[in-house]
Amino acid sequence: MTEQRPERVRVTGPRAGRPRQTTVAAEIDRQSEIGELYMHSLMRSQFRLALLVVSLLAVTVGALPLLFRKWPALRHVDLFGVPLPWLVLGFLVYPLLVALAWFYVRRAERNERDFNDLVGPR
Repeated sequence: MTEQRPERVRVTGPRAGRPRQTTVAAEIDRQSEIGELYMHSLMRSQFRLALLVVSLLAVTVGALPLLFRKWPALRHVDLFGVPLPWLVLGFLVYPLLVALAWFYVRRAERNERDFNDLVGPR
């Protein structure tokens, strides 16, 4: 008895490899819906930070005129020959502005670093 070999069949078709993976950066470059979503996420986090800093500034510095209006006697107080409103502006408001600016820059950089970690190569 002679054994018959099965007939050889050639199978052709699309390659069955891994699906192509796209990166977040590629999605952003293509301006796809997903890329737009990532960009809006970054812009939203930066906008929230800006609103927080402006709100803190408005509450603290914006309260000074109300404070001096409510207690007018404070306008006429002198410390070391300098009116109290000038001292408050010089020694409280400007350091507060510097501190808020420092806080804003650090947090904005952190937001961008987190976004870059998300977008960057894996």
